Amino acid sequence: MGIRVENLVKSFGSVRVVDHVSFEVRPGELVALLGPSGGGKSTVLRMIAGLEAADSGEVWLDGARVDHLHARDRQVGFVFQHYALFRHMTVADNIAFGLSVRKIPLAEQKERVATLLEVMGLPGMGERMPSQLSGGQRQRVALARALAPRPKLLLLDEPFGAVDAKVREELRRWLRKLHDEVHTTSIFVTHDQEEAFAIADRVMIISQGKLEQAGSPVEILDNPATEFVARFVGDVNVLPGVSRQGHVHVGRVSVPAEDPHPDGTAVNVVVRAYDLKFWREDGAGVATVRRVMTVGDRVRVEAWLDEVEAPIFAQFPRRSSLLHGVEAGCRIAVEITQARAWAVHAPDAR
Repeated sequence: MGIRVENLVKSFGSVRVVDHVSFEVRPGELVALLGPSGGGKSTVLRMIAGLEAADSGEVWLDGARVDHLHARDRQVGFVFQHYALFRHMTVADNIAFGLSVRKIPLAEQKERVATLLEVMGLPGMGERMPSQLSGGQRQRVALARALAPRPKLLLLDEPFGAVDAKVREELRRWLRKLHDEVHTTSIFVTHDQEEAFAIADRVMIISQGKLEQAGSPVEILDNPATEFVARFVGDVNVLPGVSRQGHVHVGRVSVPAEDPHPDGTAVNVVVRAYDLKFWREDGAGVATVRRVMTVGDRVRVEAWLDEVEAPIFAQFPRRSSLLHGVEAGCRIAVEITQARAWAVHAPDAR
């Protein structure tokens, strides 16, 4: 089942939190709504579910308009960040809750619950209480409860925000695997870029109530549509530059411009940390290393460019040959392999 939203608008008082948002999700697709906190992502999700009324706009599910329907009539499953399990009910009863409300025969309820416990990796836990489960297990129960009525659409609002980093990583892999098995059309909200790119087929970036860009993770990273997207996604450097003869110049470093500007235009140059190359160049170079930091299996190098007087950061695998001799105080050459530039004060700059 596919979903289409058209020109959704929502204001709280004088603040417009969703501003004419439109997009489509294809049947069986897993899509992430990604953006900074307070950008309107969860409000969009709640309007799709019918938990929040839109001021204007339309929601279409499986070719039928549903924005006038009550939440219970939309055949949508919703998973909250903080589980929202019934503490006085067993795991099995929590999963079966929506089935009981719909008066599904008891034998069918038991069959669906047993199947979902297996699918969720929780066999034999039906009689436990939520308090006897770990955070990751409780989130799986919440997801099983949402899937039990066989919804046409599954919505997840920051589904892993309440668990620690290691459990969150495991749940991400598990959710992607589950989606590939059940193929339920799904939308999840997150402000975690790694989470969005690791799980989603497509990513939709929302900021200040507007849809900035929609595309695959690769499209978002390699072809940001706006300066906001370029700055928001990934580990980036934003440097002052000048456009001259089809190149952008950042101090004495030059890079071909993908979007040429008239000569002399002041630009913001957005460079991802992995699109920078450093190597030691004693007696020359264009920058001085300030710090070398080991972060897990990566090494992060901070340097200051001559003339620009701005810091730049690059990342390398720990055993990269480019790191040979690179240490605080040394001079380095710098190559920018790819960058995007936006004119300062351009209309879409934020």
